[in-house]
Amino acid sequence: MADYVLAIDQGTTSSRAILFDRAYAIAAVAQQEFTQHFPQSGWVEHDTIEIWDSVTATCRAVLEKAGAAAADIAAIGITNQRETVVVWDRATGQPIHNAIVWQDRRTADECDRLKQDGYESAVTAKTGLVLDPYFSATKLAWLLDNVNGARKRAMAGELAFGTIDSFLLWRLTGGKVHATDATNASRTLLYNIHHGIWDDALCDLFRVPKVMLPEVRDCAADFGATDAALFGAPIKIAGIAGDQQAAMVGQACFEPGMMKSTYGTGCFALLNTGADAVPSRNRMLTTIAYRLGGKTTYALEGSIFIAGAAVQWLRDGLGIIKSAAETGALAEAADATQSVIMVPAFTGLGAPWWDPDARGAIFGLTRNTGPAELARAALEAVCYQTRDLLEAMQKDWGGQGGNTVLRVDGGMVASDWTMQFLSNMLASPVDRPQVLETTALGAAYLAGMQVGFYPAPEDFARDWRLENRFTPAMEEGVRSAKYAAWQDAVQRTLSGRG
Repeated sequence: MADYVLAIDQGTTSSRAILFDRAYAIAAVAQQEFTQHFPQSGWVEHDTIEIWDSVTATCRAVLEKAGAAAADIAAIGITNQRETVVVWDRATGQPIHNAIVWQDRRTADECDRLKQDGYESAVTAKTGLVLDPYFSATKLAWLLDNVNGARKRAMAGELAFGTIDSFLLWRLTGGKVHATDATNASRTLLYNIHHGIWDDALCDLFRVPKVMLPEVRDCAADFGATDAALFGAPIKIAGIAGDQQAAMVGQACFEPGMMKSTYGTGCFALLNTGADAVPSRNRMLTTIAYRLGGKTTYALEGSIFIAGAAVQWLRDGLGIIKSAAETGALAEAADATQSVIMVPAFTGLGAPWWDPDARGAIFGLTRNTGPAELARAALEAVCYQTRDLLEAMQKDWGGQGGNTVLRVDGGMVASDWTMQFLSNMLASPVDRPQVLETTALGAAYLAGMQVGFYPAPEDFARDWRLENRFTPAMEEGVRSAKYAAWQDAVQRTLSGRG
């Protein structure tokens, strides 16, 4: 009998491998950061082979830590940074260029051109997305146009496209499986989320040869098995979901109206809307939450590009903290009389603004502003942006404001200070689960459910455990004043303003 499910959590700044046992407890973790490449302002790339090496290294390390072998693993689940584009040679498995990351803004002008030509409404109707460089299609077209011979080779069937999950799956299976799941497909601008197909008209619009595209499967499905040489014996791969959808599964948000928000490099809030793909009137995204047994469940999503990355900037860019864990204590010690507001639009602003040309700014600086005030501003910015998303989604869904309970996960939620401020700003309860690694747990659960290691979703939902509930403790006048100051700051950073 196998003892574990292995989750591969391939994120924007690091790759992690986590072993979960039958009780959903973490048995071992291995993590490895990798290099961020910034060739030009607004451009973000990853070395895909470095990502691959980090994934295999962490998988081997986590098996070693647990004293486990391939035979002890029931299945592998993969979750990944979404929208990031990889194109590789089908014959060799070698990428033709660095991966172009979801944060990359190089195709902003192309997105503007398509908007001006009147295509956005038709694209949104099919994909639930907006025309923004965030998504995969324009980045993929850029690679085909800018790597020598790429378009000709793609049309000849020599090149394969995938998001990171698809590239890892190809490599893990020794080139036998070129597939993805419905959640990752739904983020490409090429997939019709209502019909569940790669859309011919969208492929033509973005000039993407369909022959490049992977097969789309359910989130829990047979994705083949690992090459025996990798881990000593084959291991089934049975689950794939983009990181935010995996977190939704890990938070057991299976009922319409349930909502989760994940705080990693960026922040992403998803609201389950059930079998209905609810169109947004407030510039949210309509996306696939998960697809199980051929049945699609939809969600509204709000995307914040910079959350934990702002804390990373304090550490690596400014050098004013040594670790992210310091920020909560610093924020608590900050001068309460200062009103410093950071708008972390380092790579533009996501929902509900969708302004790729906006750039970051800090307001309210004084001679007394120091690391504590900047740390507080970075953490508060995440909470303000979450409120932006929550209010827009409630308008689309018809939610009743303070009745919403938000389930949270990701690295930043370990900070009690941040979670309390978040509850204060939302005027709603914020629930932190016992298992914070909900993205990896979601991937593990999908794979485990597929192979019979884990039970049905309703049983998994009953096992969800609360660690702490934060409730609002801020006067309405203070909350309103702070949020108004935030909204004013955002208006000043939008492109063409300030």
